[in-house]
Amino acid sequence: MFRIPIFTRFQIIYILFFFLCCSSNTNDEITIKVSHNGSHQHPHQVGFEKLSSILETETNGNVKLEIFPASQIASEEEAIEMVKLGVIGSTPASSGALSSFVPEVDLFNLPFIFDSLEHFYNIVDGPIGKEISTKIETQLDCIVLGWWFSGIRNTWNSEKPIYKPSDLAGLKIRVIGSSIVLDTFNAFGAQATNMSFGELYSAIQQGVLDGAESDHIDLLVEKFYEVTKYVSYTEHLYLSVALIFSRKQFDKLPSNVQQLLIKAGKEATLAQRIAMENKTKEALYALKEKGLVFNKVEKDLFKEKAEIVYAKNAENVGGIGMINRITSSKSD
Repeated sequence: MFRIPIFTRFQIIYILFFFLCCSSNTNDEITIKVSHNGSHQHPHQVGFEKLSSILETETNGNVKLEIFPASQIASEEEAIEMVKLGVIGSTPASSGALSSFVPEVDLFNLPFIFDSLEHFYNIVDGPIGKEISTKIETQLDCIVLGWWFSGIRNTWNSEKPIYKPSDLAGLKIRVIGSSIVLDTFNAFGAQATNMSFGELYSAIQQGVLDGAESDHIDLLVEKFYEVTKYVSYTEHLYLSVALIFSRKQFDKLPSNVQQLLIKAGKEATLAQRIAMENKTKEALYALKEKGLVFNKVEKDLFKEKAEIVYAKNAENVGGIGMINRITSSKSD
C-alpha cells in the first residue's frame, strides 16, 4: 500500500529553502538568507543588519541579506545544520549549541575560563580563537566570519538569593545545551537540566523548574522577570558565538563578493559586540526597575566547585595545556 512520507519540520524547511536558494535571478542580484534566535531588537539582528548594509552599499544593491530572526525558520541547532548543508547562508552559533557538533568548542564553556570582557575578546580574536574556528570550519563545512558575544551569564531563581554553592542545593536550574555547563551546575549543587529554552517560562511558572542561567538581555526580552525574583552574579560564563557562513554558498559567490563578505564580517562583529554591551546595560537598568533583586556571590567558592569540571572535561577540549593557555593570560 502506498504511503505518503511524513516529513519533519526541518525536512520541510530544507526542501523549501533548497528550491528558493537555487532559483536563478535574471538581474544578477544575490539574496543570502540568514537566521538567528534573537528578537528584532537583539544584538544579533544589529550584527546582521550591519553586514547587510555593507554588502548592499558596496555592491550597489546587488547583494543583500534576508534576515529571519526569532527562530522563524529554524532553531539554533537546525540553523547550524542548514548552514552546513548550504540551505541558508549564515547563522550565529553559540558555543552551547556548537559543542554538540564540535566538542572542542566546549573549551569556551568551561566555568570562569574568562575573567573579563577584554580577556574574552583577546582569546577569541587571537590564536586560540583561530584554532577553534578551524575545527568548526572543518566539521561544519563553513567559514567563521567572526566571534560574536552573547553576554555574561548569571544565575536566577524564584526562591532565594544565591551567595554560595550550597544555596543551590535542591534547586532545579535550566542551563544551555552544553554538557560542560550541565556538569558545572551539578558541581555547584543544583539539579541541572538542558530543557528547551522555549519551554522555560512555563516550566518556572508551573513550578517544574526553580530558575535558570542567562544574560540580562534574555532575562528581560523573554519576560522572565514575571516569574522570578533573584539574580545572583555568578558570572560563570562569557558566552561566545561563532558567526558561521556556508562554504557551499560562499564558493558560489563572485570573488569580489567573497572578499567583501569577509571584510564585512569583521565590521558586523564589532557592531554586534557594541550592541551587546550597550543593550546589556540597558537591560540591567530595566530589570532593576521591574523589581528584581541582584546580589554578588562568594565567587571563590564557586571556582573551587568548578575544579572537578575541568578535571573531567580537559581531555575533550584539547587538554590541560590548552586550558592553561587561556587561564595564564587572565588579568588577575
